[in-house]
Formats: sequence, C-alpha cells, structure tokens
Amino acid sequence: MVALTEKVQTRLTMQTLEIAPDTIALRSLDWDRDRFDIEFALQNGTTYNSFLIQSEKVALIDTSHEKFRQLYFDALTGLIDPTTIDYLVVSHTEPDHSGLIADLLQRAPQITIVGAKVAIQFLEDLVHQPFERQQVKNGDRLDLGNGHVLEFVSAPNLHWPDTILTYDHKTQTLFTCDVFGMHYCDDYTYDENLSLLEPDYKLYYDCLMGPNARSVLSALKRMNELPPIATIATGHGPLLQHHVTELVDRYRRWSQAQAKAETMVAIFYLPEYGESDRLAEAIAQGIQKTDVVAELVDLRSIDAHEVRELMGMATGIVIGMPSQSGNDAAHTQALLNTVLAAAHSKQTFGLFESGGGDDEPVYPLRNKLQEAGAREAFAPILIKEAPSEATYQLCSEAGTDLGQWLTRDRSIKQMKSLDADLDKALGRISGGLYIITAKKGEATSAMLASWVSQASMEPLGITIAVAKDRAIESLMHVGDRFVLNVLEEGNYQPLMKHFLKRFPPGADRFAGIRTHAASNGCPILAEALAYLECEVASRMETPDHWIVYSTVDAGRVSNANSLTAVHHRKVGNHY
Repeated sequence: MVALTEKVQTRLTMQTLEIAPDTIALRSLDWDRDRFDIEFALQNGTTYNSFLIQSEKVALIDTSHEKFRQLYFDALTGLIDPTTIDYLVVSHTEPDHSGLIADLLQRAPQITIVGAKVAIQFLEDLVHQPFERQQVKNGDRLDLGNGHVLEFVSAPNLHWPDTILTYDHKTQTLFTCDVFGMHYCDDYTYDENLSLLEPDYKLYYDCLMGPNARSVLSALKRMNELPPIATIATGHGPLLQHHVTELVDRYRRWSQAQAKAETMVAIFYLPEYGESDRLAEAIAQGIQKTDVVAELVDLRSIDAHEVRELMGMATGIVIGMPSQSGNDAAHTQALLNTVLAAAHSKQTFGLFESGGGDDEPVYPLRNKLQEAGAREAFAPILIKEAPSEATYQLCSEAGTDLGQWLTRDRSIKQMKSLDADLDKALGRISGGLYIITAKKGEATSAMLASWVSQASMEPLGITIAVAKDRAIESLMHVGDRFVLNVLEEGNYQPLMKHFLKRFPPGADRFAGIRTHAASNGCPILAEALAYLECEVASRMETPDHWIVYSTVDAGRVSNANSLTAVHHRKVGNHY
C-alpha cells in the first residue's frame, strides 16, 4: 500500500508490507530530506521504519517522525485497531522514531511501553502523561505467543544512550532502529543492490556509529549470543536480508580499526541536557575530518574505572559542561574529578557549554586542566542563545583544529615522504588561484583553492578538490551552493594572504573584505576578476580530498583584459 500526502511536492509516502509471518513493516518514506543531524548531507532522502507483530499479543516496534502523523496513523489504523495493541517497544527515544508516541498513547492509553531504563526516564519528560511501562535489560524476554518471543539486546550509545535491539525468535528478525541503517529512500524494501547502497551505509556508520566504536563492539558481542539472524529490520533505509553477514562484519571491522587507533579524543557529555548531544556530535565530526578517532562518552552510563581507562588511551579530551543540579549532578561531578585526576601534560583539551541554562562553569575546570599541563586546543565554546547552524559550524571547526594539532607530527612526516624527483615533478602541475565562498543558513566559510578544473560542457560543470579537513567541506555537499571567485594576475596577493590565514573556530572569514551577494546567496568578492555561481551535483572520495563536481548556473567577468592568477609549486606533496 502506498499513500501520498495532500501536498505532493513534499513527497512523503507510506509503504506497508509483510516482511515475515505475522510481521508488517510500516515504512515512512521521506524522499526529499537533504539534511540529517550535523553536517549529514543526504543525497537519497531517508525512511523511518516501524514494525507491527500480530500474535496472541500485539507489539508495535517504534513509531515515526511527527511529520508523518496523519499518514502514519492512517496506515496503522488500516491494519489494526490501536486499542488492541498490547506493547510498544521503544528502541530509543530519538524524535525521528518516537515522535508519535504521545499521539499513540492518546489513542490507545492501555499500551505498555517497553524500553531500557534510560528510555523510560526520557519518555516521562517527552509524553507528559501517565503510561504503563516495562523496563528491560540485556537478555530479558517478552512472549507474544505462537513462538514470537522477543529477546532484548542492550546497545547503549548506538547512537542514543537508551538504545536496545529486539530479536524475534520465531522469524529470526532483529529490529535494530539506527544500528545497521542508512539514509536511503527508494522503492526497494531490501538490500538487493549492495554496490548502490555501500556509500550511504559507510557514511551513516562514520557519522553516527564511528564515534561510539567501542560501544558497537560491545553490542556485536551481545548479538553473537543470539540464534542466526535472517533479517535485520532497520529504522532507516532498506531492510537487510541479502547481505546480513557482510554488512554486520563491516561494522565489526570498522569499529575494530577505530578502537585500535593510536590517536583518540574522548568527548565527555551528558545526553538529553541542553544541546549537548548535537554540539558533541558536531565536534566529533570535525575531529574525524582529520582521521582522528572521536569517542563520544555518555556521563550517565559510564563509571570511574571506565573513565580512567579512556583517559589512559586518549590523546585529547573534550568536555560538555553538565548541569550543576539534578539527580545526576553528584555522579557527573565525581566523574569530572576522575577526568581531572587522570589529565596530564601530553593531552590536549577543549570545553563547551551545553546550553542547558544550568551548566557547570567552564573556567574553573579550564584552569585545573591547564594546571595539570594539558594544552587547550580551542577557546571555550559558550552558548548564550539557541544554537544555530553557525554554532554547529563553530563546533565542527573547533574539533578540526584539535584533530589537526594532534596529527601535526604525522602531517610533517607525510610532507617529507615523497621521493625528491617525483616530488619536484609533481609540483610542476600548475593551477589557477581561486577563492571558494559558501553560505548555508547562518553558516559561512571560504577557502583558497588551486585544484580547480572545468569538467563538462553540457551541462557546464567544474571540479574542485577539497581537503577533507577544510571547514568549508561541510558546506559543499550535494545540493549546496557556492561561488567560485577567480583571482586576478597581479592583484591577488591581498586576498590570498587574507584567506591563507588560520582562522579561529567560528571566525568571520569575510571581516574587512568587500563582498556582495550572488543570486544563490553566497558572497562574491568585489576584488575578484570573475565569479561563477555553482551547485554541487556529486562528490567522489579520494584518500585525503573530496572531488566536488558542480554545475555552473551563472557567472561574470569584471575585466575582460585581465588574466587569471596562476599558482606554481616547487613540490607536489603539499600546497
């Protein structure tokens, strides 16, 4: 069954189908969503998957995003009377999966909500009404009758602190919510074409699961105790049935590589407090641009022994300031004291406020870390108002600065690694000089570029090589717009000098520079010889750069008699 919204242009549809005996998937297809979480650009939309098991007892596993309210309940009531549902299994309480729980309880208050202890606590603040509840932990079972016995697997921090997985012994289906998912929306329910899905599967892992690699390995170890898994019913994207073993094994290999990394930053934060989750994720993604592992550490679900173990491995630490009051205040303060006791002079640190309105003060902790000899990577990030895209961009840039500092010795070694003759020969490849300028919401960025080339004539298109650790990279995903400013021979030094500066995180890169807005909203440099307005059409990954292919929508030359500035290098292993 496929149902369309009244506003067809939003392209929200529902798909319902039987995936196993007595088991129906309700897939909410969000065809046009182009962003998810921090810097998570989507090329193929996403889905929010919910599941209904109808046996002697009836269980619903997860709901959907609130934008699907009417569509979802139309589909659900077409299958069953909600007042006959016995259980709602909450895999985790992130709003894209729990956004309709309050609506469901209004229709069917008899439902017993099944979830981890932390999930039940979160829901009390989310639904604002009494509800029946059943708290479960790893290994607990729920018998629905006729062989449908649900077994729960604890998987905290994947990628939410209250995550559980649910295994149906009759159908050998593992319901995983975010785990093993991907943001991919099409008409196919299952993972038939692996090559088509691989890039989105890896991107999803890198953004959401990679910062919790040790938690992934712990969850995989618990999964090994289950009987064979025939189907993985994910919360996003296609269900996994054709390549279950291969895709689970990829999580294991990627997580093992992360866990063994020599350079790791531990990010301590308090989930569900202020904007701590999103700010921590933005910093983590900035760190990972530099090939440094970021490990998100939930202060609610860790003990002092684990903190000491992580501090012994971490070359960098980031702390999101927790609340000064509340039930967890004494516990988190004790853990912060453990962090301080383990901090040493070979570590680098950064601090950020969580924006909860009752944050622990930053500066006393900052002073104590400096007294321990730790080096500060970026100035404390202070949240004085609701975070915007510019705030998250600041956090990402701060994370990148930290990662670059930690890898500076490695970068220097790589610069010296090429054979001298090869290095000099490669350096003879010349290029023009350009400034890329981009704007998305309140976030802006710019960079000096020389690896630029026309790539197609119909449509008009160009390619730009953007290093993975550049701040502007997060504003150059598919669908994003930017301006290519062409610098003028004999008149490029002031602009080049300005944009070659190392800007602190969140700094206005256009301060003191004359600009005017292009039709796509991005800055045009008044001193540029020419400009092109561009839209990103695709990206290709190389080991250390993204090759960004973009179509050209408009352009203009300010002086037809001038030439483009040319960049000549002496060596080829760095700019």
